[in-house]
Amino acid sequence: MYHFTEAQIFINELESDSPGIDDREFIEIRTIQPNTSLNGYILVFFNGNASSSTANLSYYAVSLSGIVTDLNGIATIGNNLVSPVPDLILPDNTIQNGEDAVAIYQASITDFPEGTLANTTNLIHALAYDTSDPDALVLMSLLGITSPQMDENQNGASATESIQRKNDGTFEIKAPTPCAMNDGTGIQYNGISILAATQHRDEGDTIHITFTTQQNVNTSPLTFSFTLNNAGGFTNSDFTGNTNITIPLGSNTATTIITTLDDVLNEGDEVLKIKFGALPNGYNRLNDNLEIRIVDNDYTIDPWGPPNNPTFGIVNSTAPTGYYSSINGLSGAALRQALQDIIADSTIIQAHCYGDMFTILNEADHHPKNSNQVWLMYTETPRAKLDLQTTGIGTDKWNREHIFPQSRGGFSNGTSDIPDGINVYLPSNANDLLAGHADAHHLRAEDATENSSRSNRDYGQDYNGPAGNVGSWKGDVARALFYMCVRYNGLNLIAGNPDDTTKFVMGDLDSLLAWDISDPKDDFEMNRNNYIYTWQKNRNPFIDLPDLASYIWGGNVGQPYEVTLSVANNLSDVLKIYPNPTNGKFYLASEKSHVIEVKFYSMLGKFVKQLNDIDNGPINIDLPEGMYFLHIKTSKGSTVKKLQIF
Repeated sequence: MYHFTEAQIFINELESDSPGIDDREFIEIRTIQPNTSLNGYILVFFNGNASSSTANLSYYAVSLSGIVTDLNGIATIGNNLVSPVPDLILPDNTIQNGEDAVAIYQASITDFPEGTLANTTNLIHALAYDTSDPDALVLMSLLGITSPQMDENQNGASATESIQRKNDGTFEIKAPTPCAMNDGTGIQYNGISILAATQHRDEGDTIHITFTTQQNVNTSPLTFSFTLNNAGGFTNSDFTGNTNITIPLGSNTATTIITTLDDVLNEGDEVLKIKFGALPNGYNRLNDNLEIRIVDNDYTIDPWGPPNNPTFGIVNSTAPTGYYSSINGLSGAALRQALQDIIADSTIIQAHCYGDMFTILNEADHHPKNSNQVWLMYTETPRAKLDLQTTGIGTDKWNREHIFPQSRGGFSNGTSDIPDGINVYLPSNANDLLAGHADAHHLRAEDATENSSRSNRDYGQDYNGPAGNVGSWKGDVARALFYMCVRYNGLNLIAGNPDDTTKFVMGDLDSLLAWDISDPKDDFEMNRNNYIYTWQKNRNPFIDLPDLASYIWGGNVGQPYEVTLSVANNLSDVLKIYPNPTNGKFYLASEKSHVIEVKFYSMLGKFVKQLNDIDNGPINIDLPEGMYFLHIKTSKGSTVKKLQIF
């Protein structure tokens, strides 16, 4: 059950599995003497799952230096929502709740890097625990624990109960008592809470902040301070107001008014964090670190639209003159190889790390109508850049989405998660598959929950996006996968939907080719291609060159590709379709070219009809009501138009 030396410090309580998303987990440490410094001690968590590759190894360690136990000899380490608030805050969902263990060592944090084998060197106290799991016998032996491990779920309510030490040194399972003596004795603290409306505020708004004690102040007026600063964001220069509070004798509440400042700087949205300063003896915090989003109204707006309301022709490719000249007139394998020689040129390309992707996506995927937001691909909505997923809990957060899944591409964790900036990079080549882990051409900002839902699935029948999406992302996905399969040797696209665990291939090729046509590249996609080029020094040619995919995988395989025809001709201004909407009869008017072929695609990218050799007369089309994409090929090039049939 536990190991305990005669040193007067021990684990007093553990809550390893709190309700919901594990944001109220904590561990309580007690010293026999009150007001005892924990300098020189560390807390180490171990995984005891015998079937895991990390069995008996540490997965998290935290230094206790700087913490002093309270008047009852208690110090608490846990999540911010634990009440009273812990002395040291852990990220949510940190503590594992399987067959595991936690231990106090008199050691340095550097003695326990992640993956350290459990041992008894300088061990002070250890507790083995589980939530209806097998005993971690090997881990217990390594920590010198001889009694059975404690089952937090022995009463059938692990999420609402904790493991608590009794005065005789044994443990019991009952309702949590954080920051207090387990038997209800000891000094009773007067708790103070912060109350403020936490909805988003605009710059210039006022905020009322109220502090309330559980019992009236009865000895002398209670005076303390609080801060609103948040590292890297909201600072003292962003507000005016009094941050010193006095609750009068005989009262239990006081309120202050803070006014945020409306400047003319585009600093991005910021987070105001209400945090207690030091409190006098006898008082503790019932909540803390209360966050309020301050929305910056000085954001910038681009002239182009987001993918679900696209614009075309505003953003031009920044590819240097002649960038694609080497592929002109080539076909088949020679065309594909010449493309790879351009976009995987080891003398030019710059490979960055996964940590840099947040920096890149903040700019490449920014919402054109609000520079403080990113555009989420599958869900087709914007989200504040600040709402980044930093823990395992992704609700209402955004994260980095690999369009070619990491595990299936063979590049999981292939680069560092520590950002090092645009000027730090490695050379790369077509065989450098690990660089795909951080290739921004196939990484997009995405809703974290939808990202998990998509998982490793193929596109097409297997994954078509969340309910209600209009498919504004489908062409982007297709062109990203086309890029990946040319940029990296060993990656390919195939028809149908292979098993989600199949490595190095993705499906469904037929759907992707249709999506490339039905959702043509727009200004948003061209802008991100241009920006990524400034980092990686390569481009996605399937964005720059219309119809290119058809010459490698589609109906034009074997035909020579003409770069000049593809790049030089923009038919959107010279080819007209009318009336639109139509009841089934319409005209295609092209002043300078002959219409060779018209392919009709549904909104889901499904091919439905083809017409050949169109003259200037009326076209009668028998199709159900709805919106269609027309891929129109002429003697001067090609374009995509929308046609509404009613």
